Amino acid sequence: MKVAAVIVAAGSGQRAGGEKPKQYQVIGNKPVLRRTIEAFLSHPAIGHVQVVIGKGQEQDFATATAGLNLPPPVQGGDSRQSSCRIGIEACTEFGPDLVLIHDAARPFVSQELISIVANALSATEAVVPGLAVADTIKRAKAGVIDETLNRESLFFIQTPQGFHFSKIKAAHAALAAQGENALTDDAAVAEKAGMKVHVVPGEARNRKLTTAADITAADRELKQMDMAGRPDIRMGQGIDFHVFDKGNSLWLCGIEIPHTHKLKGHSDADVALHALTDAILGTIGEGDIGIHFPPSDPQWKNARSSIFVAKAMQLLNAKGGIIANADITILAEAPKISPHIPAMKAALAPMLHVTADRIAIKATTTEKMGAIGRKEGMAAMASVTVRLPL
Repeated sequence: MKVAAVIVAAGSGQRAGGEKPKQYQVIGNKPVLRRTIEAFLSHPAIGHVQVVIGKGQEQDFATATAGLNLPPPVQGGDSRQSSCRIGIEACTEFGPDLVLIHDAARPFVSQELISIVANALSATEAVVPGLAVADTIKRAKAGVIDETLNRESLFFIQTPQGFHFSKIKAAHAALAAQGENALTDDAAVAEKAGMKVHVVPGEARNRKLTTAADITAADRELKQMDMAGRPDIRMGQGIDFHVFDKGNSLWLCGIEIPHTHKLKGHSDADVALHALTDAILGTIGEGDIGIHFPPSDPQWKNARSSIFVAKAMQLLNAKGGIIANADITILAEAPKISPHIPAMKAALAPMLHVTADRIAIKATTTEKMGAIGRKEGMAAMASVTVRLPL
């Protein structure tokens, strides 16, 4: 059976606040939408993943899904119902037998739940996951209770919702032709078409992120889980020196700074990144920068030192490690460093895969003592804390 998944990500997510719709906000260092898509892309039963996005979200989508093997997204309609219909229709060329339709804002869907929904379709034409209502439910008008409902037959319904492709596609088309466009889930569309919709057990973790508090809580939960899985805390340090040479600018922490001289070296001589590279390598016992990038090798002539940091990060990531904190001190009489620190942190954050608040950059002079005091060169020291799994 060929199974497609439609990820509905066309909403504006206004209740979550923020500069971007909630599906593009970051939780645990990944956009919500990317986490959701990856859950379906990694499932062995899913052969096609179609994402439905909102108008004007093309760039956010491209950024959030960079590197993922996906067909182009389709633009949704003016309601969830119409967006789902458009997403389903976009799967036609793939020729699926079954389709699972899922909210982009449910990034914690498990592989097990996807399997349960897909497998249940072998015995029925429509399946939804649901959680039994545990609280007493009452109906009230104008703040006054007039009825207590029987909670034994009530469920909180989740996604993914599963259907036989041809049947749900036809049901959506029929309702669209009738002008009905306000149903809040695909199960309601199936019900209107006379299908029997079966409920399978849902998962409490498969919650929908709706508010800013939901986004914050999800981000905190993922980061705590990530840190808990890396209890091995290590520290590394690095130090580097470079003399000045004739020039009109120098590279420092990945940015170019105008100056009366440049730093002399085989590469771009970014003294801070060299110290940082050694500090990262030190946390995993991988030698120093000279072992990996010998100054005698012509391929590193005038190379950007960000390449060296990237290699050190690659080695760290291969061991399952992440940066917890990086602290850099630059020793120089000139140029003045403090005006450039925000730009330096902005350049370093993506190199280290961290937010800028996990990077410290400080500068000091040697009170005119020694070679640095005589403005003959610069030095940098770096310390890095990493976390690794045991």
